Amino acid sequence: MFKTNEYFDGKVKSMAFTTPDGPATLGVMAPGEYEFGTSTVEYMTVVYGHMTVLLPGETEWEHFESFDTFMVEKDAKFRLKIEQDSAYVCLYK
Repeated sequence: MFKTNEYFDGKVKSMAFTTPDGPATLGVMAPGEYEFGTSTVEYMTVVYGHMTVLLPGETEWEHFESFDTFMVEKDAKFRLKIEQDSAYVCLYK
């Protein structure tokens, strides 16, 4: 069955499910700044909206629009700036 998660006082919500490629989440983020840590490799695809991302080890923020994907290595932290309600799918490897 689906598992739901809520972070940052309800400003980030996700629903976990299983795909043929592995576990995944489908989520939404309200405007704000967030930091997440990974326990696996994560492939995050923006479904709606846009995200400004500071990937591990980088000093420059990158901008991702709808249908763009970025990858974060295992056991790393990354930061996000969200300017409008945005949706994503994250695949865990």
